[in-house]
Amino acid sequence: MNRFHVHLHVDDLGKSIGFYSKLFAAEPTRVEADYAKWMLEDPRINFAISTRGATPGIDHLGFQTDSPEELGALKARAEAADMALLDSGETTCCYARSDKHWITDPQGIAWEQFHTLGNIALFNEALPAPESTSGSCCAPPVSVVVAPTATCGRPVDTEVKPTKSCC
Repeated sequence: MNRFHVHLHVDDLGKSIGFYSKLFAAEPTRVEADYAKWMLEDPRINFAISTRGATPGIDHLGFQTDSPEELGALKARAEAADMALLDSGETTCCYARSDKHWITDPQGIAWEQFHTLGNIALFNEALPAPESTSGSCCAPPVSVVVAPTATCGRPVDTEVKPTKSCC
């Protein structure tokens, strides 16, 4: 079963943890100096907040799968729909080791599809420890630029452009 994922950038982590803990009637399942996460069952969501990023608001959306097979099915569906897909493979980010790939919708919103393999002590193992406390790796290093659309808003052509390096 898939779990919906939302990652927000916030200015004040403590204040936001207080707000969302009251909103969800639950404490976070993980809290770090720059990050907090709730793994809720009703609704089934992985809701994360962090102080990493330029501006407050939605960083990315996604689906977390319970199995590698479910992740493979999501990837196959994206590939069959000719979506620009960035396969990150096994990587570390957000205090977890995951197998993941990214797609970007026509508005430029990043969608992460991933299967968590385990927890790690750092935000991102690819960065040396002092650098692991700043910057974000939870966004795809590419964005999809949508060309003029055909009928029903379906893109005629897309171009993949690098926007930043990550992980």
